Amino acid sequence: MSVDLKDLVADVVKREVQKHRGKTKYREPLVGFAPANHPGFGELKRAVGPEHLLPHDLLPGARSVVAFFLPFAAEVVEAHRRDPFVSRLWAEAYIETNELITRACRALAGELAALGIEAAWQEPTHNFDPVSLRSFWSHKHVAYLCGLGTFGLHHMLITPSGCAGRLGSLVVSADLSPTDPPEREFCLYRREGRCGACVSLCPTGALSAEGLDKQKCYRHLLEVDAFYADLGTCDVCGKCATGPCALGVPEG
Repeated sequence: MSVDLKDLVADVVKREVQKHRGKTKYREPLVGFAPANHPGFGELKRAVGPEHLLPHDLLPGARSVVAFFLPFAAEVVEAHRRDPFVSRLWAEAYIETNELITRACRALAGELAALGIEAAWQEPTHNFDPVSLRSFWSHKHVAYLCGLGTFGLHHMLITPSGCAGRLGSLVVSADLSPTDPPEREFCLYRREGRCGACVSLCPTGALSAEGLDKQKCYRHLLEVDAFYADLGTCDVCGKCATGPCALGVPEG
């Protein structure tokens, strides 16, 4: 009996989420696909930086790219909204979900290897230049090309399940039909010119309608990392991800 690879991928991601036994709770994962030769990957060398890798850099035999989104449960978002700093639950979710994404990628690679399909991936975070802060493999841009959502004013990807969560991706040596991109903008500001809640939620003023000051943002992330030193590397904030688009697509 033939195996539906797209269903297999979705099932493995869902299974790894169900097996998770940490403090973080999740909603239903989202999965998207794109061809490895999508012209958008070449554009990322301009949009993100010249160091950004192509799918074939990760896997010479790349045929498709898979991206998945693990959306946090509402309780994780609500805890972060209530906390004037960064809630401990949100910080723990950052660490636990990065670990979960790695486990999911390993599980996927194992399942696909049994079918003679190769896979390669980048870690879910800290794969960026510490000076320029440009990513070598931007999961959010990859997920965009895989049809999982549109970019918000806060420079994060808004999916049908919102933006509060974490993204993972991998490259595979099999042909998978692409996911259709959204037919409209999910960001209320970009769609209707109003909202901008994420700007007011930014605790440092790094985010504005004109852009994001990455250096100012990252300095704050390092302060959070120092505050939660007992958790391990925890350079996270995400206050901008707790607005109207946190758990879904905001409606005008």
